[in-house]
Amino acid sequence: MNTLPMHTNMPCRVVMAISILLGIVILGSCSKPAEPAGQWQWPLPPDMPLPQVPTENPMTATKVELGRYLFYDTQLSVNGKQSCASCHQQQFAFAEPRTQSVGSTGQQHRRNALALVNVAYNNTLTWAHDGLTDIEQQLLIPMFSDNPVELGISGKEAEVLQRLTRAPYPQLFQQAFGETKPDMQHVVLALASFVRSLLSFQSDFDRYAYYNDDAALNPLQIEGMNLFFSERLECHHCHGGFNFTQATSHSKQPLDLRPFHNTGLYFTQSDDDHTAGYPQHDRGLAEITMNPADDGRFRAPTLRNIALTAPYMHDGSLATLEQVIDFYAAGGRQITDGHDAGDGRHHPAKSQFVTGFALTISERAAVLAFLHSLTDSQFIANRDHSNPWPTSP
Repeated sequence: MNTLPMHTNMPCRVVMAISILLGIVILGSCSKPAEPAGQWQWPLPPDMPLPQVPTENPMTATKVELGRYLFYDTQLSVNGKQSCASCHQQQFAFAEPRTQSVGSTGQQHRRNALALVNVAYNNTLTWAHDGLTDIEQQLLIPMFSDNPVELGISGKEAEVLQRLTRAPYPQLFQQAFGETKPDMQHVVLALASFVRSLLSFQSDFDRYAYYNDDAALNPLQIEGMNLFFSERLECHHCHGGFNFTQATSHSKQPLDLRPFHNTGLYFTQSDDDHTAGYPQHDRGLAEITMNPADDGRFRAPTLRNIALTAPYMHDGSLATLEQVIDFYAAGGRQITDGHDAGDGRHHPAKSQFVTGFALTISERAAVLAFLHSLTDSQFIANRDHSNPWPTSP
């Protein structure tokens, strides 16, 4: 794990402390391998590179299935009221239609839930943390963090594990790990395996680009695609590649760009110290690096299934794709009144690629049509990704 400033409530601190306390595998450690690799068939288009999977947690069908049960199990939260799927809902491409998430105890979070789409290819995780690079690490935060509380199981591990002794868990743990008794390390490994299995490559765009179906996109969508990848709009600089995000690495490209961008969403003045920048309650990557140049920098998420994952931006402050296009066309956002008043277009750390552009009405419609072509209807209906519990557990 990267060496990062350890100040109060920083995720890196949470991950390290919990890992030491519970003995959970942190990738790259000398802990024993979880199990033999087994066979796992990645559902990928022809010639698509494989995701990079940690040797400590090889993919197996039995682990993925166990992880699916855990992902949808509300008994994995401290009070039995929330599961991972509460904030990551399949019909919304494993995001949720809230501006900001709410934890199992009702605590309001400050950020919008990211969609879990092709996370196996991500080289960084969460909205703004350059030290979280493995799903096994990231999962510890929603499970154990107390500020904000998500699942909130810190200090209640024994109680939660006892709940995981009911059917069908003994059989699932036996199949996945060779023993019926659950432990937190196996819970984390199985959940990570299920999340890695959430791959989406069956959109109209995929059929056009990877399956040689020239009729998969209509002329309007093709016009929008050409605009999207043009230097005029420059969308592809942050949302490029097969996963439509720079935050991608894979077996054929281990290059780690770790891209975080200030898009000009805010440029407000703090009431406390009269400094200008992003709102002090969420300054993005700067909270981790302590570098003022990282003020307001957040990770560019994948645009796959983007039409399903409203609202947008790290705080859900843009409600529709139309608003997102208008925001980038303006080169950022000006807020004329209220606590966050200011002109984000003039933030000194704003990305060089967010300069603004002009679109005709028909061009705007074309870009929207292309973005909708990234929707994978099979992904949101895939029974292998769905809730396995017959009733709410």
